[in-house]
Amino acid sequence: MSRYRWNVLPPVPRQYLASNSSIPPLLVQLLFNRGLKEPAQLTSFLAVDRNLCSSPLLLPDIHSAVARIYRALLSGEPIAIYGDYDADGITATALLVQGLSALGGTVVPYIPHRLTEGYGLKTTALENLRQQGFRLVVTVDCGITSVPEVRRARRLGLDIVITDHHTPLPEIPPAVAIVNPKLAGSAYPFTELTGAGVAFKLLQALYQSVGREGQLEELVDLAALGTVADMSPLQGENRYLVKEGLRLMNRNPRLGLRALIDQAGLSGGSLDAECISWMIAPRLNAAGRLEHAMSSYKLLTTDSSTEARRLARWLEQKNTERQKLTSSTLMRAREQVLSRGILPLLMASDRDYFLGIAGLVASRLAEEFYRPAVVVKTGGKVSSGSCRSIPEFNIIAALKESRHLLSQFGGHSQAAGFTLPTRNLPRLEEILLNLATVQLREVELRPSLDIDAEITLPDLGGDTFQITQQLAPFGRGNPLPTYLSRRVEVTDCRTMGNGGEHLRLKLRQNGTRWDAVAFRLGSCLADVSPVIDIVYNLEIDRWQGKETLRLNILDFAPSSQSP
Repeated sequence: MSRYRWNVLPPVPRQYLASNSSIPPLLVQLLFNRGLKEPAQLTSFLAVDRNLCSSPLLLPDIHSAVARIYRALLSGEPIAIYGDYDADGITATALLVQGLSALGGTVVPYIPHRLTEGYGLKTTALENLRQQGFRLVVTVDCGITSVPEVRRARRLGLDIVITDHHTPLPEIPPAVAIVNPKLAGSAYPFTELTGAGVAFKLLQALYQSVGREGQLEELVDLAALGTVADMSPLQGENRYLVKEGLRLMNRNPRLGLRALIDQAGLSGGSLDAECISWMIAPRLNAAGRLEHAMSSYKLLTTDSSTEARRLARWLEQKNTERQKLTSSTLMRAREQVLSRGILPLLMASDRDYFLGIAGLVASRLAEEFYRPAVVVKTGGKVSSGSCRSIPEFNIIAALKESRHLLSQFGGHSQAAGFTLPTRNLPRLEEILLNLATVQLREVELRPSLDIDAEITLPDLGGDTFQITQQLAPFGRGNPLPTYLSRRVEVTDCRTMGNGGEHLRLKLRQNGTRWDAVAFRLGSCLADVSPVIDIVYNLEIDRWQGKETLRLNILDFAPSSQSP
């Protein structure tokens, strides 16, 4: 049995093909599958130009935010940038500090410690900033749910400008300005900007007001890093930010990024969104997960090659530690889940769980069992948890149903976090499990795999790969094209990697031969029959300085049993 439900997307209507006859039919099918219905949408998507962007002046409260920051710039008033400790928050913090400093501002970053302070605005930190003489704090990637903290800040004489992209609660903080495309009544047409994306738009409004918008090009790499790292859909304006950011990173990467690229063993000049997702972002996140995120911030902002290399080596070590800790914790959490039976919602909790990797462990559990998962670091009085979910269950909505039990929470439909009094944990689990039981009762809890087109292996020849690369950058919301080929002969198959974790195959169909790899499917070696149906992407295999095309198999089944 295959791991996924195979969902072959419907073919393009003839009228749609006819109205886009200047575009190769396969490309038209891929664009249609991504929800692009009008010829103008197709043109803009493929061009990846500024037509994908909207005016920053459409964002809520943008005029108030610009006015307050501009007043601080004119008077020499110091500005604190209060960020989050993940890669999106780190890049957003660096973006605003560098962007406002270039306008002559006195700007200082503040990123809380994940383990000792936790997520979001903290009253103690705001009090300390006020004692240091700050009267203006600009948040990035946080603040939208910090109602009591902002209320306290106002009493302290602090002006708070919130820039955030998380979902607001019914009550919003009494800030000087709240710049968030998800705010009720927002006129901004694209709601999927990340924290770094919103910070970039705030800078864009400021730079436009002083006639220096062209200088923003030097900071678009930070917006791109945050956008990809936060797994925001690579459509609309995000697509433009990432495309331009990758261009800058490949042409002239900042010192810290160049050091990180070298440390990760990547090839300079060929960085893509996948490299950021799998190689760069985990290293940037490693600092905040295990120690303090300021090390990653310093890496991104340093002008010293020596410091860049030192910090990149340190992050490499922390990332290795993070990988080992994640693996051992996952093993324990998995045993906990299995001992209780596979419930509609999975919860694992322990006093010894390390909070910095709880989200990673929850993500692995959700992926393996295809159920929402919650991993909790328990404490004597206070506990904190990270949640990861599946498309059929909105975890932030579930937490809203339980908010009377929580001290703090926030996030998205698929990823969230919370803190609560430990005594409330059993009741929280009961509520979340009941919600999941009801909402997932009629759902087949097996992930679905959308397939762009059913083709044969000979169809992949010629310039197919080059044509589909016009859709790049790829990521969430714009995945790599996925194909189905039926009745493919297996001429050779063996395991590879540590412990035989992966499969390497040689395939043949109608005289055409392809090499293929199936990552994490080594345990399925016995299921490989002489003739199989395969679902796969096309990818470039870079090995020892050579580049060759191969198939990346996502799922397979014997030809008589495919879904």
